[in-house]
This record gives sequence, C-alpha cells and structure tokens, in this order.
Amino acid sequence: MLAIKHTLQVLPWLLLFAQQAAASGGCDCTTATDGADKQGATKLKLVAIASILTAGAAGVLVPVLGRSMAALRPDGDIFFAVKAFAAGVILATGMVHILPAAFDSFTSPCLHKGGGSRNGFPFAGLVAMTAAMATMVIDSLAAGYYRRSHVSKAQPVDSIDIPDHAGDEEGRTDHVHTQGHSHGEVVIISSPEEASIADTIRHRVVSQVLELGILVHSVIIGVSLGASVRPSTIRPLVGALSFHQFFEGIGLGGCIVQANFKVRATIIMATFFSLTAPVGIVLGIAISSSYNVHSSTAFIIEGVFNSASAGILIYMSLVDLLATDFNNPKLQTNTKLQLMTYLALFLGAGIMSMLAIWA
Repeated sequence: MLAIKHTLQVLPWLLLFAQQAAASGGCDCTTATDGADKQGATKLKLVAIASILTAGAAGVLVPVLGRSMAALRPDGDIFFAVKAFAAGVILATGMVHILPAAFDSFTSPCLHKGGGSRNGFPFAGLVAMTAAMATMVIDSLAAGYYRRSHVSKAQPVDSIDIPDHAGDEEGRTDHVHTQGHSHGEVVIISSPEEASIADTIRHRVVSQVLELGILVHSVIIGVSLGASVRPSTIRPLVGALSFHQFFEGIGLGGCIVQANFKVRATIIMATFFSLTAPVGIVLGIAISSSYNVHSSTAFIIEGVFNSASAGILIYMSLVDLLATDFNNPKLQTNTKLQLMTYLALFLGAGIMSMLAIWA
C-alpha cells in the first residue's frame, strides 16, 4: 500500500523528532510543570487510547459497512452528502487545526530569543504550498502509471481476428481504436468498463495519498497528548480528538469505498488509520519523562510535519474530493441534491472548526 509504505518511512523521522526534542537544551523556554500530575495524566491517557481507537475505527467503518445498504451505496444521493461532509471535515482539519498550529510552531518565542520570528519568513506557508504541489505531482504520476499499466495489458492488434469483410471492419470501428496503422500496436477498448477502471484508479490514488496526510498528523497529535503530564490539558482533548478521529475516519472510509479495494486491503487501511493516533499516544507516554515540548528542535520538526500535512489535506479536500463531486453532472442537474450536499459540506466544516476550541 502506497500510504502505508510512505508512512513507515516517515515514522523514523517522528522518532527522531521525539529524541532530539528531549535532548535539546539550547532554548530558554522550559516545560511548564504547573498542575502536573503524572499518575492522573496516565489514567486519562489510557482512556484516551481506548476512546480515540474506538472513534477512529467507528468512523472509517461507517462508509465501509454502509455500502451494503442501498441508501449508502457509492452511487447513491446520500453518499454524495456523506462525502461532502467528510470533505468539509478534512478541509477544516487542514485549515483550522493543523496550519495555524504550524504557524505557531515557527513563530514561537522559543525559536528565537526576543519575541520569536514575527518578522521572519513564513516557513509554514512555504512548506504547506510545497506539500500541496508535491501531492499534485504524486497524484498525477501515480494515476498515469496505473493507466499505462492497464493499457499495456490490452490485447495487441495481431492477436485479434480482424475479418476481411469491409462491413465487419466498419462495424468494429465503433468499438476498437488502434494507435497507428502497423501491426503490434496497442488496442484501446472504448467502453464503459474503461471509464470505470480509470475512475477506480483515481479513487485509489486519492485514498492512499489522503491516508498518508492524515496518518502523519495523527501521529503528531498522539505524541503531543501522550507527552503531556497535566490532566487539565488532557481531559478536554480526549473528547475533542475522539470526534476529530471519527470524522476524519468517515472521510477516509468514503474514499476507500469508492476505490473498490479488496477486503484485505480495506481492512489494512482501516486498521492502520485506527491505530496511528493511539500508537502516537503510547510513544508520547514512553518519552514523557524526557520530552521537552518547548525545545527549539521540537517546534521546528513539528512545524514542518504539520505544514506538510496541512498542505496535503487542503489539496486533497479541494481538488480530489470537492471539485470532482461538485462538477459531477448528476449533482449539477439535481437542485435538491445540490442543496443537501452544500449543507453537508458546511456542517462538516463547521463542526470540525468548532472542535478547534478544545483541540
């Protein structure tokens, strides 16, 4: 799986982030100890692991299990609204939750003595923009690769029995197109099946790149929660992050359903998403004794990862999710469906934005 492979490549950097953050001592900022209660915080962290794991699994399974119901099938009207709701959640996650946190990391007074980098270069915006462009390139290259792989498996002209009758040839021209006039060229079959395959390829690329962006962010928020030693900070995060993972799970689950993955691949992607934030919490607990959330290294690396994750999610929500569905002729010719989809989009973005009050 593309998303899982790249995430496994990212995890060592996250571990390095934790180790260097713990070792860094070149900043005047110190870890706040007011209200610290390690024993009480540990109990809340265990509750958070169970709650976030359950919420994430439930969210990603709603669309996956719902495809067996006629009302929630991928080609149904209700599924359009579900996808719009999920896209709104993902957009708000990138714009309201992650990107502001990235700007805060890069402008923290702990990075530069004397008031931070308020007049410095907006690195968070640069990284987010670069990540969005990189996502576009990966999206395009991956889709092109899968399409070429499919075309290369098409049946060659030499293996097709072409009759000598002119009338038969004319009858075949509506169904078969040859590239060039020589033998051995690839034959492309113009049929609804080809369009369906191309659509499936796009959805698979979208779902894998989207999961990559979500997983990186999930690890970061998990580490942050797991490293905290103040119950007053953890308590509101448990509910907020549970809802956060639930709604993100719905968005990812909808993309997985449209991608028509096999059962095994679906289970792997759903499980990987559900476990990422809890694993991040466990990692945060493991390093909480030496972790310094106010170190300059921690702020820089966290800012880079948050910026990149925000760029990926913003691009995916606007280009691959919303633009595709809102330009769909089925939606544009149905006023009732349009209104329902708009409402779902605003509702998803609004709910997720309100969660920023607590997380």
